[in-house]
Amino acid sequence: MALSTQPYKGARDFYPEDKRLQKYMFDKLRQVAERYGYEEYDAPILESLELYLAKSGAEIVNEQTYTFTDRGGREVVIRPEMTPSVSRMVAAKRQELSYPLRWYSLPNLWRYERPQRGRLREHWQLNVDVFGLAGSEAELELIQMANAIYKSFGAKPAMYEIRLNSRRLMDYILREYLGLNEVEAFSLAKLIDRMHKLDRSEFIALADAICSASEREAGVVEKLLTVLDTKTLQTLPADLREHDSVAALNGLLVALADSGVTNVRFDITIMRGFDYYTDIVFEVVDLHPDNNRAMMGGGRYDGLVGLFGVEPVPTVGFGLGDVTLANFIELHNLLPKLTSETDVYVATIGDITAGATHAIGELREMGLNVAVGLAGRKLVDHFKIADKKKIHYVVIIGAQELADEQFTLKNLSTTESEKHSLQRIVSIVKDYRETNRKH
Repeated sequence: MALSTQPYKGARDFYPEDKRLQKYMFDKLRQVAERYGYEEYDAPILESLELYLAKSGAEIVNEQTYTFTDRGGREVVIRPEMTPSVSRMVAAKRQELSYPLRWYSLPNLWRYERPQRGRLREHWQLNVDVFGLAGSEAELELIQMANAIYKSFGAKPAMYEIRLNSRRLMDYILREYLGLNEVEAFSLAKLIDRMHKLDRSEFIALADAICSASEREAGVVEKLLTVLDTKTLQTLPADLREHDSVAALNGLLVALADSGVTNVRFDITIMRGFDYYTDIVFEVVDLHPDNNRAMMGGGRYDGLVGLFGVEPVPTVGFGLGDVTLANFIELHNLLPKLTSETDVYVATIGDITAGATHAIGELREMGLNVAVGLAGRKLVDHFKIADKKKIHYVVIIGAQELADEQFTLKNLSTTESEKHSLQRIVSIVKDYRETNRKH
């Protein structure tokens, strides 16, 4: 029986054109992160299962991780996210590092879940974290950076929206305002996190099931729905508006607006799925009707580093997946025409191997990326191959060209051909590369 040519379910093959898109996106992400002073790091793709059991939440570990026992009897996991790993790294050198730390990474991650649009089992994710800033300037900086990322791809504010909430506010609402016990509050928080995937009647039924009979009779679910239907901080119930988390949220919204981030609003239903978030949480949502979903998210998680037995470090971070980013820029027609990394395709005429090899070497030494066609082909076939590979220029080398030291440069877009020295060809091609290559 023949072997299947399909990749593992939920993973992707990256042909050159696919890798070209990935490189374009990753280059943009790195440029923005580094513009804000962030440094790149990485960590092993395998981690101790214990790390994730302690840090990510039962749902992630029990339902979404690839776990196995290695030959040494150790239980390990293929990383489903990066936050526990980076927290471990910071804890390992807690006293040696200079704060605030501004770190980013672009790791390959795996989660065992049902593949669907915008969500695969294997993906890459930009992770950005700032360690050592306890004030709201950390959230302000990261949300500004998230906004700058979308702007770097040419996105307009009307294409996406940034939504904020506070886990500290939600904890207060669930435990104090509604009077729920710890188990009920935890279960309702998880339910709120997925409420937009449920019909309202289904959400109400599940919320009823979490509450006790006396709580249902006291109208706890109706009280919760009133809060969840709130659209602004100003329309929260009066006793909730007095909580200090509301002032912090309002201050952040004002600071973002003052900095030019105008497509941001309060959304009390934003929870984020991870258990480690402690205060401000945020998501960026695509407003395109065909992809109206969260594309990235993050928040403050001040306690995670401290779980490694060292002094805690205040931390804010976010993650942005490559699948949702690609969907966004394609749906909004933001993807430029991506050209080949190869600058010129060389077509040889006749038996001129030695002379052609020398000329090709010169082109490479002067900084061009050069692909060489198969000897003996007709020129028209060389042109077709170069065009299919999205190579903009063809250099023709024959005995006469070698003798004259004047080589034909054919522009496949315009079909124009001109004779030039190798030095002039390099100059023309580099000018084109600088003005037209988008990555």
